Amino acid sequence: MGVCMDLEALFNIMGQLVGQDAPGEHEAGPAFHALMKSLLRFDYIVVFAYRGQERPIDLYSTFTPEEHVVFVSMYQAGPYLLDPFYSAAQEPKPGVWRMRELAPDRFFSSEYFRSYYTQTGLAEEIGFFVALENGITVVLSLMRREQSGVFSAAEFALLKKAEPVVVALVRHAWNDLGRRFDNAIARRGKGGRRAAHPETERVWRDLNLTDREAAIVELVLQGHSSESIGLRLGISTGTVKVHRRNVYRKLGISSQTQLLSIYLKSLG
Repeated sequence: MGVCMDLEALFNIMGQLVGQDAPGEHEAGPAFHALMKSLLRFDYIVVFAYRGQERPIDLYSTFTPEEHVVFVSMYQAGPYLLDPFYSAAQEPKPGVWRMRELAPDRFFSSEYFRSYYTQTGLAEEIGFFVALENGITVVLSLMRREQSGVFSAAEFALLKKAEPVVVALVRHAWNDLGRRFDNAIARRGKGGRRAAHPETERVWRDLNLTDREAAIVELVLQGHSSESIGLRLGISTGTVKVHRRNVYRKLGISSQTQLLSIYLKSLG
């Protein structure tokens, strides 16, 4: 598939992105949408801000109310902690990335993928990762449904060329996100702080798992194979498998489906 740009629309939006009247916080999402629309075809856009394990802030999206439930509300409730884009935002990994470039080796056969991600009906997701101050990363995602197919190599190359403009837009428009994260916690009050800061360490401690067991099961839920986990933690594949069996025995479960259910309920 070739790239089909709307140059008139591109030049118009570029004119809006420069000068004293450059888009502010409320105009940035629509401006990014218009910029991307001038470059290529996609089905959805969603922009999230991440800070640590806190619930992501949805800055902009193009979903219907029904789609918003799956892509935003359900995601913010806990599944984001297992999302490859969330993991990349924590490192951070600035740049333009395809989801499959960031996903662990068993992500597409993981329970998270089967039980949550497949509900989105996406063929592919590409994200612009923009690292800001105070540990905040903004991820601007372009999505295509299965019917639309994946982004071509030429389209991906074009998005990488557009990165400097996207970075400048984000840094100009969303330069006070720390305040928004702090306000979100304050609005929930003391009783809601857990929802804003999911304490994964507390979850596993309450389930009587050791630190090593907790690290392994989180990587399992993210979609890492035993081999991948062993490499990341510096232990043998056999040791990883022993720890996994011990976790299943402690929790009285026999499947990753049950493990994910326990994890998400405990976070809730």
